[in-house]
Amino acid sequence: MADIDNKDQAEMDPADMEDVEEVEEEETGEDENSKARQLTVQMMQNPQILAALQERLDGLNGSPSGYMESLPKVVKRRVNALKNLQVKCAHIEAKFYEEVHELERKYAALYQPLFDKRSDIVKAAYEPTDEECEWKADEEEELTDEMKEKAKLEEEKKDEEKEDPKGIPEFWLTVFKNVDLLSDMLQEHDEPILKHLQDIKVKFSDPGQPMSFTLEFHFEPNDFFTNTVLTKTYKMRSEPDENDPFSFDGPEIMSCTGCTIDWTKGKNVTLKTIKKKQKHKGRGTVRTVTKTVPNDSFFNFFTPPEVPENGELDEDSEAILAADFEIGHFIRERIVPRAVLYFTGEAIEDDDDDYDEEGEEADDEEGEEEADEENDPDYDPKV
Repeated sequence: MADIDNKDQAEMDPADMEDVEEVEEEETGEDENSKARQLTVQMMQNPQILAALQERLDGLNGSPSGYMESLPKVVKRRVNALKNLQVKCAHIEAKFYEEVHELERKYAALYQPLFDKRSDIVKAAYEPTDEECEWKADEEEELTDEMKEKAKLEEEKKDEEKEDPKGIPEFWLTVFKNVDLLSDMLQEHDEPILKHLQDIKVKFSDPGQPMSFTLEFHFEPNDFFTNTVLTKTYKMRSEPDENDPFSFDGPEIMSCTGCTIDWTKGKNVTLKTIKKKQKHKGRGTVRTVTKTVPNDSFFNFFTPPEVPENGELDEDSEAILAADFEIGHFIRERIVPRAVLYFTGEAIEDDDDDYDEEGEEADDEEGEEEADEENDPDYDPKV
Protein backbone atom coordinates (compact mmCIF):
# COMPACT_ATOMS: atom_id res chain seq x y z
CA MET A 1 0.00 0.00 0.00
CA ALA A 2 2.91 2.31 0.78
CA ASP A 3 4.30 1.81 -2.73
CA ILE A 4 0.96 2.54 -4.32
CA ASP A 5 0.58 5.72 -2.27
CA ASN A 6 4.07 6.88 -3.24
CA LYS A 7 3.32 6.14 -6.86
CA ASP A 8 0.11 8.13 -6.73
CA GLN A 9 1.93 11.06 -5.19
CA ALA A 10 4.67 10.86 -7.81
CA GLU A 11 2.12 10.90 -10.63
CA MET A 12 0.14 13.78 -9.09
CA ASP A 13 0.29 17.05 -10.95
CA PRO A 14 2.35 19.73 -9.09
CA ALA A 15 -0.62 22.13 -9.45
CA ASP A 16 -2.79 19.62 -7.61
CA MET A 17 -0.21 19.52 -4.83
CA GLU A 18 -0.45 23.30 -4.52
CA ASP A 19 -4.23 23.01 -4.20
CA VAL A 20 -3.86 20.50 -1.38
CA GLU A 21 -1.46 22.74 0.45
CA GLU A 22 -3.81 25.73 0.08
CA VAL A 23 -6.77 23.76 1.41
CA GLU A 24 -4.76 22.65 4.40
CA GLU A 25 -3.80 26.26 5.08
CA GLU A 26 -7.44 27.40 4.80
CA GLU A 27 -8.54 24.68 7.19
CA THR A 28 -5.89 25.79 9.64
CA GLY A 29 -7.08 29.38 9.33
CA GLU A 30 -10.68 28.32 9.98
CA ASP A 31 -9.58 26.49 13.13
CA GLU A 32 -7.89 29.66 14.34
CA ASN A 33 -11.00 31.73 13.56
CA SER A 34 -13.18 29.23 15.41
CA LYS A 35 -10.92 29.41 18.47
CA ALA A 36 -10.95 33.21 18.32
CA ARG A 37 -14.77 33.24 18.21
CA GLN A 38 -14.99 30.86 21.16
CA LEU A 39 -12.55 33.01 23.11
CA THR A 40 -14.64 36.11 22.32
CA VAL A 41 -17.80 34.38 23.54
CA GLN A 42 -16.08 33.41 26.79
CA MET A 43 -14.85 36.97 27.29
CA MET A 44 -18.32 38.43 26.64
CA GLN A 45 -19.74 36.14 29.32
CA ASN A 46 -17.37 37.65 31.89
CA PRO A 47 -19.26 40.36 33.88
CA GLN A 48 -16.07 42.33 34.62
CA ILE A 49 -15.11 42.51 30.96
CA LEU A 50 -18.67 43.53 30.00
CA ALA A 51 -18.69 46.28 32.63
CA ALA A 52 -15.36 47.64 31.41
CA LEU A 53 -16.60 47.56 27.80
CA GLN A 54 -19.82 49.37 28.73
CA GLU A 55 -17.83 52.04 30.56
CA ARG A 56 -15.68 52.50 27.48
CA LEU A 57 -18.75 52.79 25.22
CA ASP A 58 -20.37 55.29 27.59
CA GLY A 59 -17.26 57.40 27.36
CA LEU A 60 -17.51 57.38 23.57
CA ASN A 61 -21.21 58.26 23.58
CA GLY A 62 -21.77 61.57 21.85
CA SER A 63 -18.08 62.08 21.14
CA PRO A 64 -16.99 62.70 17.54
CA SER A 65 -14.92 60.20 15.65
CA GLY A 66 -11.20 60.71 15.54
CA TYR A 67 -11.45 61.64 11.88
CA MET A 68 -12.25 65.32 12.52
CA GLU A 69 -9.38 65.66 14.98
CA SER A 70 -7.02 64.20 12.43
CA LEU A 71 -7.82 66.81 9.79
CA PRO A 72 -5.34 69.63 9.14
CA LYS A 73 -6.22 72.97 10.70
CA VAL A 74 -6.97 74.61 7.34
CA VAL A 75 -9.48 71.86 6.49
CA LYS A 76 -11.16 72.22 9.89
CA ARG A 77 -11.60 75.95 9.16
CA ARG A 78 -13.40 75.11 5.92
CA VAL A 79 -15.63 72.58 7.67
CA ASN A 80 -16.62 75.31 10.14
CA ALA A 81 -17.56 77.47 7.16
CA LEU A 82 -19.81 74.67 5.89
CA LYS A 83 -21.48 74.40 9.30
CA ASN A 84 -22.18 78.14 9.26
CA LEU A 85 -23.78 77.69 5.84
CA GLN A 86 -25.87 74.88 7.32
CA VAL A 87 -27.16 77.20 10.06
CA LYS A 88 -28.26 79.66 7.37
CA CYS A 89 -30.03 76.78 5.60
CA ALA A 90 -31.90 76.00 8.82
CA HIS A 91 -33.12 79.61 9.05
CA ILE A 92 -34.30 79.52 5.43
CA GLU A 93 -36.08 76.24 6.15
CA ALA A 94 -37.82 77.90 9.10
CA LYS A 95 -39.11 80.63 6.77
CA PHE A 96 -40.29 77.92 4.37
CA TYR A 97 -42.42 76.34 7.11
CA GLU A 98 -43.83 79.75 8.02
CA GLU A 99 -45.06 80.08 4.44
CA VAL A 100 -46.44 76.54 4.59
CA HIS A 101 -48.43 77.66 7.63
CA GLU A 102 -49.78 80.58 5.59
CA LEU A 103 -50.82 78.12 2.86
CA GLU A 104 -52.53 75.93 5.45
CA ARG A 105 -54.48 78.95 6.63
CA LYS A 106 -55.46 79.81 3.04
CA TYR A 107 -56.65 76.30 2.19
CA ALA A 108 -58.39 75.89 5.55
CA ALA A 109 -60.79 78.58 4.35
CA LEU A 110 -61.48 76.52 1.20
CA TYR A 111 -62.03 73.29 3.15
CA GLN A 112 -64.30 74.88 5.77
CA PRO A 113 -67.54 75.06 3.70
CA LEU A 114 -67.21 71.32 3.05
CA PHE A 115 -66.54 70.60 6.72
CA ASP A 116 -69.52 72.80 7.68
CA LYS A 117 -71.75 70.77 5.36
CA ARG A 118 -70.37 67.57 6.89
CA SER A 119 -71.31 68.91 10.31
CA ASP A 120 -74.82 69.82 9.14
CA ILE A 121 -75.37 66.28 7.84
CA VAL A 122 -74.02 64.69 11.04
CA LYS A 123 -76.28 66.76 13.33
CA ALA A 124 -79.31 66.51 11.00
CA ALA A 125 -79.36 70.20 10.11
CA TYR A 126 -79.22 69.25 6.42
CA GLU A 127 -80.54 66.21 4.57
CA PRO A 128 -78.37 65.38 1.54
CA THR A 129 -80.04 64.82 -1.82
CA ASP A 130 -80.19 61.45 -3.57
CA GLU A 131 -77.53 62.68 -5.96
CA GLU A 132 -75.23 63.63 -3.08
CA CYS A 133 -75.77 60.21 -1.48
CA GLU A 134 -74.96 58.25 -4.64
CA TRP A 135 -71.66 56.41 -4.15
CA LYS A 136 -70.05 54.44 -6.94
CA ALA A 137 -68.86 51.12 -5.59
CA ASP A 138 -65.63 49.48 -6.63
CA GLU A 139 -65.89 47.25 -9.72
CA GLU A 140 -65.59 44.10 -7.64
CA GLU A 141 -68.40 45.31 -5.39
CA GLU A 142 -70.79 46.22 -8.21
CA LEU A 143 -74.16 44.47 -7.94
CA THR A 144 -76.74 43.52 -10.54
CA ASP A 145 -79.89 45.63 -10.76
CA GLU A 146 -81.87 42.75 -9.22
CA MET A 147 -79.52 42.51 -6.22
CA LYS A 148 -79.55 46.29 -5.77
CA GLU A 149 -83.35 46.32 -5.70
CA LYS A 150 -83.42 43.47 -3.20
CA ALA A 151 -80.89 45.23 -0.94
CA LYS A 152 -82.90 48.46 -1.17
CA LEU A 153 -86.12 46.69 -0.12
CA GLU A 154 -84.35 45.07 2.83
CA GLU A 155 -82.97 48.44 3.97
CA GLU A 156 -86.41 50.04 3.70
CA LYS A 157 -87.91 47.20 5.72
CA LYS A 158 -85.28 47.66 8.46
CA ASP A 159 -85.92 51.41 8.51
CA GLU A 160 -89.65 50.81 8.97
CA GLU A 161 -88.98 48.47 11.93
CA LYS A 162 -87.01 51.04 13.90
CA GLU A 163 -87.22 54.75 14.60
CA ASP A 164 -85.84 57.08 11.97
CA PRO A 165 -82.49 58.29 13.36
CA LYS A 166 -81.52 61.91 12.91
CA GLY A 167 -78.28 62.73 11.13
CA ILE A 168 -75.47 60.26 11.89
CA PRO A 169 -75.78 59.24 15.56
CA GLU A 170 -72.60 59.01 17.62
CA PHE A 171 -70.46 60.01 14.63
CA TRP A 172 -67.55 61.52 16.56
CA LEU A 173 -67.77 59.02 19.42
CA THR A 174 -67.38 56.24 16.86
CA VAL A 175 -64.36 58.00 15.38
CA PHE A 176 -62.80 58.23 18.85
CA LYS A 177 -63.47 54.57 19.57
CA ASN A 178 -62.00 53.50 16.23
CA VAL A 179 -58.67 55.30 16.70
CA ASP A 180 -56.30 53.73 19.23
CA LEU A 181 -54.61 57.02 20.09
CA LEU A 182 -57.97 58.49 21.15
CA SER A 183 -59.68 55.38 22.50
CA ASP A 184 -56.83 54.96 24.99
CA MET A 185 -57.91 58.28 26.54
CA LEU A 186 -61.58 57.36 26.51
CA GLN A 187 -63.28 56.15 29.69
CA GLU A 188 -66.71 54.57 29.95
CA HIS A 189 -68.07 57.62 31.79
CA ASP A 190 -66.88 59.87 28.90
CA GLU A 191 -69.01 58.16 26.26
CA PRO A 192 -72.42 59.61 27.24
CA ILE A 193 -70.86 63.09 26.97
CA LEU A 194 -69.15 62.53 23.63
CA LYS A 195 -72.47 61.39 22.15
CA HIS A 196 -73.30 65.12 22.22
CA LEU A 197 -70.15 66.12 20.27
CA GLN A 198 -71.33 67.54 16.95
CA ASP A 199 -68.16 68.83 15.31
CA ILE A 200 -64.40 69.39 15.67
CA LYS A 201 -62.89 72.38 13.90
CA VAL A 202 -59.34 73.65 13.42
CA LYS A 203 -58.70 77.40 13.56
CA PHE A 204 -55.31 78.85 12.60
CA SER A 205 -53.75 81.99 14.03
CA ASP A 206 -54.39 85.25 12.21
CA PRO A 207 -51.87 86.58 9.66
CA GLY A 208 -48.95 88.33 11.33
CA GLN A 209 -49.58 86.56 14.65
CA PRO A 210 -47.28 83.89 16.17
CA MET A 211 -47.90 80.42 14.73
CA SER A 212 -50.64 78.50 16.53
CA PHE A 213 -53.77 76.47 15.94
CA THR A 214 -56.88 75.90 18.04
CA LEU A 215 -59.02 72.77 18.19
CA GLU A 216 -62.69 73.57 18.76
CA PHE A 217 -65.00 70.83 20.07
CA HIS A 218 -68.63 71.82 19.43
CA PHE A 219 -71.31 70.23 21.64
CA GLU A 220 -75.07 70.33 21.53
CA PRO A 221 -76.82 71.33 24.79
CA ASN A 222 -76.37 68.58 27.37
CA ASP A 223 -76.73 67.80 31.06
CA PHE A 224 -72.98 67.63 31.76
CA PHE A 225 -71.69 71.19 31.19
CA THR A 226 -72.96 74.52 29.95
CA ASN A 227 -70.19 75.15 27.40
CA THR A 228 -71.18 74.87 23.76
CA VAL A 229 -67.52 74.89 22.62
CA LEU A 230 -64.43 73.46 24.35
CA THR A 231 -61.09 74.71 23.03
CA LYS A 232 -57.45 73.66 23.09
CA THR A 233 -54.79 76.01 21.66
CA TYR A 234 -51.31 74.89 20.59
CA LYS A 235 -48.57 77.50 20.25
CA MET A 236 -45.86 76.68 17.72
CA ARG A 237 -42.40 77.88 16.82
CA SER A 238 -40.61 77.68 13.49
CA GLU A 239 -37.08 78.82 14.17
CA PRO A 240 -33.85 76.97 14.93
CA ASP A 241 -32.67 76.78 18.53
CA GLU A 242 -29.66 79.09 18.97
CA ASN A 243 -27.89 76.47 21.11
CA ASP A 244 -28.66 73.56 18.78
CA PRO A 245 -29.59 74.86 15.29
CA PHE A 246 -28.92 71.52 13.56
CA SER A 247 -31.77 69.86 15.49
CA PHE A 248 -34.36 71.94 13.62
CA ASP A 249 -36.81 69.68 11.79
CA GLY A 250 -39.80 71.91 11.13
CA PRO A 251 -42.31 73.68 13.41
CA GLU A 252 -42.61 72.34 16.93
CA ILE A 253 -45.31 72.82 19.54
CA MET A 254 -43.99 74.89 22.44
CA SER A 255 -47.01 74.91 24.75
CA CYS A 256 -50.73 74.34 24.87
CA THR A 257 -53.60 75.77 26.86
CA GLY A 258 -57.04 74.35 27.43
CA CYS A 259 -60.26 75.94 28.62
CA THR A 260 -62.39 75.91 31.75
CA ILE A 261 -65.24 73.43 31.59
CA ASP A 262 -68.35 74.68 33.38
CA TRP A 263 -69.53 71.37 34.78
CA THR A 264 -73.05 70.88 36.02
CA LYS A 265 -73.05 70.03 39.73
CA GLY A 266 -72.29 66.35 40.26
CA LYS A 267 -71.44 65.74 36.59
CA ASN A 268 -67.67 66.45 36.57
CA VAL A 269 -66.16 63.19 35.27
CA THR A 270 -62.59 64.44 35.80
CA LEU A 271 -63.08 64.12 39.56
CA LYS A 272 -64.29 61.26 41.71
CA THR A 273 -65.30 60.99 45.36
CA ILE A 274 -63.72 58.33 47.55
CA LYS A 275 -64.36 57.39 51.16
CA LYS A 276 -61.43 56.79 53.47
CA LYS A 277 -61.33 55.54 57.06
CA GLN A 278 -59.13 57.37 59.56
CA LYS A 279 -58.22 56.11 63.03
CA HIS A 280 -57.57 58.55 65.89
CA LYS A 281 -54.11 57.93 67.41
CA GLY A 282 -55.15 58.67 70.99
CA ARG A 283 -58.76 57.58 71.34
CA GLY A 284 -58.63 54.79 68.78
CA THR A 285 -61.93 55.89 67.28
CA VAL A 286 -62.48 55.47 63.52
CA ARG A 287 -64.18 57.99 61.27
CA THR A 288 -64.98 57.98 57.56
CA VAL A 289 -63.96 60.99 55.50
CA THR A 290 -64.91 61.83 51.94
CA LYS A 291 -62.22 63.08 49.56
CA THR A 292 -62.37 64.35 46.00
CA VAL A 293 -59.49 63.10 43.82
CA PRO A 294 -58.61 63.33 40.10
CA ASN A 295 -60.25 60.78 37.82
CA ASP A 296 -59.12 59.39 34.45
CA SER A 297 -61.10 61.02 31.66
CA PHE A 298 -60.76 62.23 28.10
CA PHE A 299 -61.77 65.67 29.36
CA ASN A 300 -58.46 66.01 31.21
CA PHE A 301 -57.26 66.83 27.68
CA PHE A 302 -58.50 70.39 28.31
CA THR A 303 -56.33 70.90 31.42
CA PRO A 304 -52.74 70.09 30.32
CA PRO A 305 -49.76 70.71 32.62
CA GLU A 306 -48.63 74.33 32.61
CA VAL A 307 -45.15 74.99 31.23
CA PRO A 308 -43.19 77.22 33.66
CA GLU A 309 -41.33 80.26 32.33
CA ASN A 310 -37.96 78.49 32.66
CA GLY A 311 -39.36 75.65 30.54
CA GLU A 312 -38.34 72.98 33.08
CA LEU A 313 -40.83 70.18 33.74
CA ASP A 314 -40.73 66.98 35.77
CA GLU A 315 -40.63 63.67 33.88
CA ASP A 316 -44.35 62.93 34.32
CA SER A 317 -45.38 66.35 33.01
CA GLU A 318 -42.98 66.04 30.06
CA ALA A 319 -44.46 62.66 29.16
CA ILE A 320 -48.02 64.01 29.40
CA LEU A 321 -47.19 67.02 27.20
CA ALA A 322 -45.34 64.90 24.63
CA ALA A 323 -48.41 62.66 24.30
CA ASP A 324 -50.67 65.73 24.26
CA PHE A 325 -48.71 67.32 21.40
CA GLU A 326 -48.91 64.09 19.42
CA ILE A 327 -52.67 63.87 19.93
CA GLY A 328 -53.16 67.54 18.99
CA HIS A 329 -51.21 67.10 15.75
CA PHE A 330 -53.07 63.89 14.92
CA ILE A 331 -56.51 65.46 15.41
CA ARG A 332 -55.51 68.47 13.31
CA GLU A 333 -53.75 66.63 10.48
CA ARG A 334 -55.67 63.35 10.23
CA ILE A 335 -58.92 63.21 12.20
CA VAL A 336 -60.54 66.48 11.16
CA PRO A 337 -59.70 66.26 7.42
CA ARG A 338 -60.61 62.54 7.11
CA ALA A 339 -63.23 62.02 9.81
CA VAL A 340 -65.64 59.94 7.69
CA LEU A 341 -62.87 57.48 6.81
CA TYR A 342 -62.08 56.95 10.50
CA PHE A 343 -65.81 56.54 11.14
CA THR A 344 -66.06 53.77 8.50
CA GLY A 345 -62.68 52.30 9.46
CA GLU A 346 -61.14 52.73 5.99
CA ALA A 347 -58.45 55.15 7.21
CA ILE A 348 -57.57 52.73 10.02
CA GLU A 349 -57.04 49.93 7.49
CA ASP A 350 -54.68 52.19 5.54
CA ASP A 351 -52.73 52.96 8.72
CA ASP A 352 -52.57 49.24 9.57
CA ASP A 353 -51.27 48.45 6.08
CA ASP A 354 -48.44 50.93 6.56
CA TYR A 355 -47.47 49.32 9.85
CA ASP A 356 -47.79 45.80 8.38
CA GLU A 357 -45.34 46.67 5.61
CA GLU A 358 -42.82 47.93 8.14
CA GLY A 359 -43.37 44.84 10.27
CA GLU A 360 -42.88 42.52 7.30
CA GLU A 361 -39.63 44.26 6.40
CA ALA A 362 -38.42 43.87 9.96
CA ASP A 363 -39.42 40.19 9.93
CA ASP A 364 -37.58 39.66 6.64
CA GLU A 365 -34.42 41.20 8.07
CA GLU A 366 -34.65 39.02 11.17
CA GLY A 367 -35.19 35.97 8.97
CA GLU A 368 -32.11 36.80 6.92
CA GLU A 369 -30.02 37.20 10.05
CA GLU A 370 -31.23 33.84 11.39
CA ALA A 371 -30.48 32.16 8.06
CA ASP A 372 -26.96 33.62 8.05
CA GLU A 373 -26.36 32.30 11.56
CA GLU A 374 -27.65 28.83 10.70
CA ASN A 375 -25.42 28.67 7.61
CA ASP A 376 -22.40 29.59 9.70
CA PRO A 377 -20.53 26.30 10.35
CA ASP A 378 -19.44 27.61 13.77
CA TYR A 379 -22.93 28.79 14.81
CA ASP A 380 -24.02 27.36 18.13
CA PRO A 381 -27.66 28.21 19.08
CA LYS A 382 -26.90 27.52 22.75
CA VAL A 383 -24.31 30.28 22.94
